[in-house]
Amino acid sequence: MRILMLAQFYPPVIGGEERHVRDLATILARRGHWVGVATIWQEGLPEREVNEGVNIFRIRSLTQRWRGLYSDAGRSHAPPFPDPGLVAGLRGILASERIDVVHAHNWLVHSFLPLKRADGPRLVVSLHDLSLVCATKTAMRGGGACSGPGVAKCAVCTSRHYGAAKGSVTLAANWASAMVERRLVDRFLAVSNAVAVSSRLPGGPTPYEIVPNFVRDDIASLHGEADDFVERLPKDPFILYVGDLRRFKGVEVLKEAYAGLERVPPLVLIGRKCQDTPTRWPKNVHAFHDWPHPAIMHAWSRSLIGVLPSIGPEAFGIVLLEAMASGKPVIASTAGGIPDVVEDNVSGLLVRPGDPRGLAQAIRALVDDEPLRRRLAAGALRKASTFKASNVVPRIEAVYRDVLDRKRPAAATIDRFASDSLAASRIPLKSTKFSRDWGQR
Repeated sequence: MRILMLAQFYPPVIGGEERHVRDLATILARRGHWVGVATIWQEGLPEREVNEGVNIFRIRSLTQRWRGLYSDAGRSHAPPFPDPGLVAGLRGILASERIDVVHAHNWLVHSFLPLKRADGPRLVVSLHDLSLVCATKTAMRGGGACSGPGVAKCAVCTSRHYGAAKGSVTLAANWASAMVERRLVDRFLAVSNAVAVSSRLPGGPTPYEIVPNFVRDDIASLHGEADDFVERLPKDPFILYVGDLRRFKGVEVLKEAYAGLERVPPLVLIGRKCQDTPTRWPKNVHAFHDWPHPAIMHAWSRSLIGVLPSIGPEAFGIVLLEAMASGKPVIASTAGGIPDVVEDNVSGLLVRPGDPRGLAQAIRALVDDEPLRRRLAAGALRKASTFKASNVVPRIEAVYRDVLDRKRPAAATIDRFASDSLAASRIPLKSTKFSRDWGQR
């Protein structure tokens, strides 16, 4: 098959989603497929290259010309509507590369929708977040889980998240594009049951499957020394949190829980600093930022237990898999798709979201009970093995084959919805400094 991935960022611009796309693309290429990745051009990178058998196409977007749209010029996110520059670039790739399947992973899909044709490539979309129903992608409101979209409250949330001007454009464009997307996508792949339900896929017009994220089969061996980083770690085993250092991920809950504990190992946090990252931490807490993945895997190998106390509807929790594949028991909340990954009292311990007392009790239990740690660590290794690439990637290949074999919708229907999508690209933009980028969660 000839497969084109759509991802707004691709290595060397790196994060959890980008690592997933890279791993999927390289594994598919090794399995004999022609694989391309269309991504947004970033300063200093070539427009076309081949890396590990993957053809990389970096496309310049029109919105990149408005420098004020992005707080970080090195991370130009895909907008929630068709970008004319991205549409043109994707059209050129489709014309030259005879693509069978387009597999999109984020809002870059909106720039492909105007090009969707009945006689063209099939479209598969992985849902790594809740962007299909929430313009901020988190389904959080007022510090807790949102009960569902509504015009008034969504307008308030997007305004607070992105700024007033950008928020109104984002909300209108995302709602319009989501309606078109549900009609044009051939198959949604939700990374967890929670994402499928929250995205309102059951009973909807588009077929979907639950296909989780995966870890490489050799994930546990990817802990290069990275001396400049790992020498900062405590000498003794520690409790480890990996992820954005923000409220959504439960760092305030973890901070409160840890502050109330005595005679426990150090707490290490590794992740991106965000607007709501705490500025002060309790004693014996070490917070690090922007570590490379090999250094993070080294930290997992040295840790005692892992923790992810998200308070919002976490889509999946790939860091939990990395901990479990490293043979570490984990403590996590029951938020979102986490229960798909962690079995309570089998591969880890689950606590209620936003419950510092319950989290503290779980930490105390694992720190004090070595037999419990060993039992949960063994369960973690067994559970993680079911999420290895060798088990998950063939399921994705089967989806590609299935959508190619199925009868295509009527050409008139596809062309009509594609035209609606193209109309969304006429939304005006202003060069204004906004509080957050489209991709920030």
